[in-house]
Amino acid sequence: MDQQHFLASEYAPAQAGEAAFHIIPAPLERSVSYGGGAARGPAALLAASQQLEAWESGLAPGESGFYTAPAVDCSGAVEAVLARIEAAALHALDCGAVPVLLGGEHSVSLGALRALARRAREAGEPFGVIQFDAHADLRAEYEGDPFSHACVMRRAVADLGLPLAQFAVRDMSREEAEARRLYNVTHYDAYFLARVGLPEQPLPGDFPRHIYISFDVDGLDSSLMPATGTPSPGGISWREAQFILERCVRGREVVGLDVVELAPIPGLHHADFTAAKLTHLLMALALQSRSPLQGEDA
Repeated sequence: MDQQHFLASEYAPAQAGEAAFHIIPAPLERSVSYGGGAARGPAALLAASQQLEAWESGLAPGESGFYTAPAVDCSGAVEAVLARIEAAALHALDCGAVPVLLGGEHSVSLGALRALARRAREAGEPFGVIQFDAHADLRAEYEGDPFSHACVMRRAVADLGLPLAQFAVRDMSREEAEARRLYNVTHYDAYFLARVGLPEQPLPGDFPRHIYISFDVDGLDSSLMPATGTPSPGGISWREAQFILERCVRGREVVGLDVVELAPIPGLHHADFTAAKLTHLLMALALQSRSPLQGEDA
C-alpha cells in the first residue's frame, strides 16, 4: 500500500528539507492495558486528514510544508523502537522543522522527548511538556514495565528532568498523586476545569518558553472520542481543548507535538477525523507561535 501523506488532498507533499512540519507515524502497540488498535491509529489519522480543509483557525500550516516521514519500524525491543523515533525527531529538528509524532501508544512520546532534550542541552534552551490526557501516566512502572504507556510522563520528569503541566486528567493512582508532588507537576484535572475553570495564566511564571504538546486523545470526553484504548467520561470538549491550548501557547513557542492513542473503530469516521483535525489545529498553533504576526493577521 502506498504511503499516505498528511493533507495531500490540499498540499503536495514537501521535501524533508523544505517542510516546516515533519509528520512521523509511529504505530507502536505493545503495552496497551485495555482496548487494542493503537497500531492502526497513525494510518487512520493520515487517511482522515484528506478530508480536512486547507485552513485551520485562520491559518494554513500546509503552506509552510508538510513532510510525512515513512512509518517508524516498531518491531523489536522497545528501546530500539524509541531510538528510531528519536532519530526521526532529530532529523526533523536538523531540518528546522517541528516534529509531529502520530501514535500508537503514548510510550512513543519518549523518543521525541529524548531528541528535544538532547537539542535543548546543546542549545541551553529548556523546554516543558504540556500533556492532555485522561490519565497522569506518572507510574514508575506498570505491570513490571517502566516503558509502559502508563509511565511515559514519569520518564519525562524523572529521567529527563522536564517541567510538566497536565490537563483533563481524571483517572490516576495514589502513586501518581505523590509523583505530582515530588516532581512539582502543574495540573488542572477535568473536575477542576469543570467546576472552577482555567485561570488566565495556567502555566507557572517560570515554565519554559519552549513547549512540547503531548495530546492523548482520551483527554477528550469519551462521547467525542470513543476510539481509544481507555475511553473515559468526564473529559473536555473540543472547544475547551482549543481554549486551553490557545492560552498555553500564548507567548511561547511550540517545538514539537504528538497525537497518540487513537484506536480506530471501523465505520466510525468522526473519531478519526477528530484526531486529524486536532493534529492540524496543533500545527496551526505551532505555526502561530513561531510567526506571531501571521497569527495576528488571521
